[in-house]
Amino acid sequence: MNKKLFVLLVILMSLSLTGIIFVQVYWIRTSVEDKEEQFSRTVTGILDRVANRVEKREMKDYSDRLASLVDSIGQPKTTQFRNFLFVDRDLNSDEILFYSHGILEEDYNITSTFFDNQNGGEDTTTFKNYTSKRTKAVFKEEFGLDGKSYSLTPIQKAEKIGGLSSIDKAVWEDVFMEYAKSRPIHKRVSKQEIELLLGQELKNREIDIDFEYGVYSQGFPTKLQSKKFKFSESKMYRAPIFKDTEGHTNFSLLLTFPKMKRFLFRSIMGMALLSLVFTLVIVVAYSSAIYQLIKQKQISEIKSDFINNMTHEFKTPIATINLAVEAIRNPKSIADTDKVLRYLGMIRDENKRMHAQVENVLRISKLEKNQLDISKDRVDAHDIINDAMAHVELIVADRGGYVNAHLDADRSEVLANDVHFTNVVVNILDNAVKYSPEAPKIDVYTELVKNHIIIKVKDQGAGMSKAVLKKVFEKFYREHTGDIHNVKGHGLGLAYVKRIIEDHQGEVYAESEKGKGSTFYIKLPLI
Repeated sequence: MNKKLFVLLVILMSLSLTGIIFVQVYWIRTSVEDKEEQFSRTVTGILDRVANRVEKREMKDYSDRLASLVDSIGQPKTTQFRNFLFVDRDLNSDEILFYSHGILEEDYNITSTFFDNQNGGEDTTTFKNYTSKRTKAVFKEEFGLDGKSYSLTPIQKAEKIGGLSSIDKAVWEDVFMEYAKSRPIHKRVSKQEIELLLGQELKNREIDIDFEYGVYSQGFPTKLQSKKFKFSESKMYRAPIFKDTEGHTNFSLLLTFPKMKRFLFRSIMGMALLSLVFTLVIVVAYSSAIYQLIKQKQISEIKSDFINNMTHEFKTPIATINLAVEAIRNPKSIADTDKVLRYLGMIRDENKRMHAQVENVLRISKLEKNQLDISKDRVDAHDIINDAMAHVELIVADRGGYVNAHLDADRSEVLANDVHFTNVVVNILDNAVKYSPEAPKIDVYTELVKNHIIIKVKDQGAGMSKAVLKKVFEKFYREHTGDIHNVKGHGLGLAYVKRIIEDHQGEVYAESEKGKGSTFYIKLPLI
């Protein structure tokens, strides 16, 4: 895939994912705000209803007390009766209709102590009680033989006696409200009543949430408040209570919900969780896809490098073998035994070199598929190290360097595969030789740490940066030092080392500093 197209696709996918996340966050936020607005309207209605119920209850209490008091007084102070009469005649039916409305007005003197007047005075207040009598009568005119009317006979009569509720109520409320203002708020309503009414109204609307309340007078707290109530302008609902006939009042009923945010979020929790889960799945899937794409791109580049490097490493031996074969075929050379033997040695060495390359690739492939049969026996780690050092001594000496052993561990027997463990040490030593620009200087140490042996291979070569050090044990990874083919190998050696050591229940790691060399550590359990 074209690099620019790949980058463009990644950017577009990232923007799309970011947009989806923002949409989800916006939806959750909007849902919470809508729920909060709906909740506020409901709570406001609850407060108004509770305030109204308290006011009606107070008025009813006084109304009942007044009715019983009037009944106990007996005779009113003054009495006045007014009667209104209306007469109508239906010409079609010769019926005469009489309408009469009588109003009985009675005055009662009620002592002011009825209103719990704290002054204890003997003042009285006059209350008027009204009773109405409504009569409807229909008369039929009777006529004699001479055609003259002589009598009116009632054919229908209805009477209704009752109070004038509208007038009575208006008068009573006006007087009552004026006297009720003088009473302390805690005597007009109790905390138990407020809690009960608020609880009932919230339950009726299926709102299960803890609440705190308080009654304030002109901005100052009263005795009527819950234990944990705290005044908060931003998180508080209020409604007027004990209003007068003009709608004015000094008292406000305040209501707060300490866990309101949690309650509102809980109401949309189901959909929010589903949304978050789906968004998380998309994010994980997207991240995995991007990671795999980048990984595949890196692997593709590494494999291309590997193929180029393998081609180069096979090309040189093949060319050398072809040249040696052509030289042997020369009649002049074939008679020279020394030349023939030298050319045959070159062919043998290059063939071994190609065979080793192929074996490395095959070993890694088998390790990947878990097809490599690694049988373990009791072996001496020091013997393995000495054998491995023998493989590189000639190469090191040829470049004017050295490889020294410092085998100080008192115990060195481990459970390992002789061949593979030898290859591990050889690969590390070979890596130290390859990445030593000058004459290789290699030291091999062993030491005991509890029940483990530590094998340390230290060189004074080119070293590695921290970024390279993190990837040095990855398959196909090679650090290039300028020209892609200036260092022979294909990035399989250290990957093979890691897999074999892990199969031996050991650890392998490295320390390095650019320009100062590298140190590889192998940690294996002793037996």
